Amino acid sequence: MPILNRIADFHTDLTAWRRDIHAHPETAFEEKRTADVVATRLQEFGIEIDRGLAGTGVVGTLKGSRPGARAIAIRADMDALDVTEKNGFHHRSTHAGKMHACGHDGHTTMLLGAARYLAETRNFAGTVHFIFQPAEENEGGGRVMVERGLFEKFPVEAVYGMHNWPGLPVGQFAVRAGPVLASFDIFEIVVEGKGSHGAMPHTGIDPVVTAAQITLALQTIRSRSTHPLDGAVVSVTQVHGGDTWNVIPDEVVLRGTTRSFKPEVQDTIEDGIRRIAEGVAAAQGARVRVRYERRYPPTVNTEKETEIAAAAASEVAGPGNVIRNFTPSMGAEDFAFMLQARPGCYVLIGNGEESAGLHNPHYDFNDEVLTTGASYWARLVERVLK
Repeated sequence: MPILNRIADFHTDLTAWRRDIHAHPETAFEEKRTADVVATRLQEFGIEIDRGLAGTGVVGTLKGSRPGARAIAIRADMDALDVTEKNGFHHRSTHAGKMHACGHDGHTTMLLGAARYLAETRNFAGTVHFIFQPAEENEGGGRVMVERGLFEKFPVEAVYGMHNWPGLPVGQFAVRAGPVLASFDIFEIVVEGKGSHGAMPHTGIDPVVTAAQITLALQTIRSRSTHPLDGAVVSVTQVHGGDTWNVIPDEVVLRGTTRSFKPEVQDTIEDGIRRIAEGVAAAQGARVRVRYERRYPPTVNTEKETEIAAAAASEVAGPGNVIRNFTPSMGAEDFAFMLQARPGCYVLIGNGEESAGLHNPHYDFNDEVLTTGASYWARLVERVLK
């Protein structure tokens, strides 16, 4: 693969940076050490930095060797997950219960590698902003950055993102226009019954049975309320209720997540959850309280920027290693908020066919990918800002 020679020279440094970040994971809005590492590196490269957007966010700004009015942004996420690592290698997490189980350590490092190269060469006209974003996992750091004026402070014509993808071979990219990742919504259903002795269920209203019926009935939203060709997922992921063997509790709490690619499908899902929960509860003589929260919108690539990203990926990996017809994932990404604010493209880069899955306690970012990803970022900037 035509990885840039100068970036290939960085591989030992990139690996050391990535493993250092991996060993010191920090979760949403707590990425103080990581932000310090990023800011220090950018300053060493001679890149102007801005700190504090969304708390721990860092934005580096670099102008090319030739004048130009155009500007783009390229983004990496920095946060880790509340996962206990089960790897035994030397750079495993040193923070109990926290782990880089999604590869954000690699994303940060690839963007740093591109920043180092571009600061050395400046072979472009205009401005590139390097966005190092906090709190991608669950807490919407991308939304916070946008709401607090990211693109007013750093005006750009487009924004680009990238995520590693286990199962996709090293040296391959996947990119497509339109939806690539789904929305991320959550729900909570509190089923209120009437507690009773477990041997005398007729004296109460059983919220356990009601919650079980609601859980099963929610699956009809996907099978009977949405179009068969529209992607939709409704998953109950938590059930909480009762604390002993022979007591039927007063209430049971159900929590879960939903995914879709279209706002109208989100509407159908939310309405369906409320209708089914209230209807099943009423039939059993129980009551419900339903909370539905829309967290992340779908991640949707724009056509023009997708073709630009595909061309840059082809330049690095070869056209045969850029997959254009992959199936969108029901995973979600708060980069979606940046794509709502500006045109752009989110690509996937292969982490290897043998890689453990994302959010798995045995996951590790593949260091072979670092120079490939950094080369992609560099070529993208040089291609857009000719």
